Formats: sequence, C-alpha cells, structure tokens
Amino acid sequence: MAVYAIGDVQGCHDALQRLLDALRFDPAADRLWFCGDLVNRGGQSLATLRLIRSLSDQVTLVLGNHDLSLLSIAERKEDEQRRVNTDLQEVLFAPDRDDLLDWLRHGKLLHADPELGFMMVHAGLAPKWTVKMAETRAREVERSLHGKGYRKLLRNLYGDRPAWSPKLTGIDRDRALVNIFTRMRYCTPTGRIAFEDKGRPGTQKSGLYPWFEVPGVAHRELNIVCGHWSTLGLFMGLGVYAIDTGCVWGGPLTALQIGPEIRIVQVPGRVV
Repeated sequence: MAVYAIGDVQGCHDALQRLLDALRFDPAADRLWFCGDLVNRGGQSLATLRLIRSLSDQVTLVLGNHDLSLLSIAERKEDEQRRVNTDLQEVLFAPDRDDLLDWLRHGKLLHADPELGFMMVHAGLAPKWTVKMAETRAREVERSLHGKGYRKLLRNLYGDRPAWSPKLTGIDRDRALVNIFTRMRYCTPTGRIAFEDKGRPGTQKSGLYPWFEVPGVAHRELNIVCGHWSTLGLFMGLGVYAIDTGCVWGGPLTALQIGPEIRIVQVPGRVV
C-alpha cells in the first residue's frame, strides 16, 4: 500500500486526474491525503469535489481556507451566493450540493499518523504547539464544525482577530484556531499571524518568520506535510514538507509519497 499526500488542487480537476494517472493510483490498495483547498479558482471545482468524494473511502482530508470559505458562503442567502465566482456557483447550485458540502464539512483540521511518522495540516502550527497540543485544539474546532451548531461557526468564521490566546473562549477561540490551521504563513516569535505577508521567504517584514523557522519552535516528533503557501513552492526541510506548488497559477500539482518510501511526483498544473 502507498500513501500519497497531494497539494492544493483548487478546482484543477484535469491536473488531479493527470496526477492520479502518474501515480498509478490503485483505490483497492493506496490511500490519498489531501492538504486542503480542493476548490476555487481552477474552474473545475464541482468536478474536483465529485472525483474526490467518489474516492472518499481512500481519502483523508484536512480543510483549507478556501474549503471553509465555500462552506461559509453556502450558509448565506441565495442572492449572496450568486455573487461569488462561477467556479463556486457551480458547486453551490449543483443538484448534489448538499451531499458534497456535508461530506466536505466533515473534513479535519489536522490528521496525524504516528506509524507513518507524519501529520498533515493545511497551513501551519503555532510555534510553541507540540503535536499533542495541536491535535487537542484541532479536535475542539472539529467538534463545532461536525456538530449541530456548525452553522453558527460558519457564519462567524472569518476575520483576522482575535489573535490566538489559550484564554479565548467560544467563537473567538474557534476563529483564532482556524486562522492558525488554515491561514498561517509568517508569524512573530509569539505566534501572531502576519496575514498581509504572502510572498516567498525574504520578502516579509522585519521581525516575521516562516511559521516553521520561528526561534525556539517546539520539537515535534512527527513530520508535517502542508499546503497553502504557493509562493514558498516545494519545500522540504526542518521536518516540514510543503507541497503547494501553485497548480492553479500554472505551476505543477505535487504529490508526496510518504509510505512505504518518500518521493515527489509532479504533473503539469492548470494552463493559465
């Protein structure tokens, strides 16, 4: 059995199909990990969701900021849903939308597999979080997202504030945690996210660090595979495997084989 982690697809169905072909993916034996951001911008979000949903018994998914945005938009009035881009509208007004969105909503914020020695998040972790702390906090939000009160969470999900503090409660706590798991690139040594800095390392403001290079970052016994940061490109170091290589912007779509061996497989992404 092989396990493949796949970077941000962002609605690039054709590229995903090329990648599965290149992997010679066998649904009877292999498993797929998706790093989030399945949808938006690629023009084929509906087909992408349908393909991955059809493989759900073989799929482990963590949610990205674009996935959560889609779920949040789905809770708005119909006229507001019709104001988003055509790619997302095709999902929102598809006959199977409820099945697709309910399946998507039950994705995780963090997945850990100690036997493989890997964990997966969409964007990153707070610098001082251990694996155990990260798992505990991911489960907090997942209980809200998967439970009966999910609509309240989705309707109040977005905003840059408050910054994370263990003292936060309620929706503020959930929002701060979601921001860390799904939006982090650069942060201060105390873990405050710099939302406006999105370029490659070296372009950030003074005093900011990639989340995995903060001085004094916590030791983590598992490697981390993640996406989200297309301008970072393929990065493998410091126990981090960042595999969002900008498929939707014309870069390749990347898979990381994490068992039984480590290797990178890439195919051409969307033509832009």
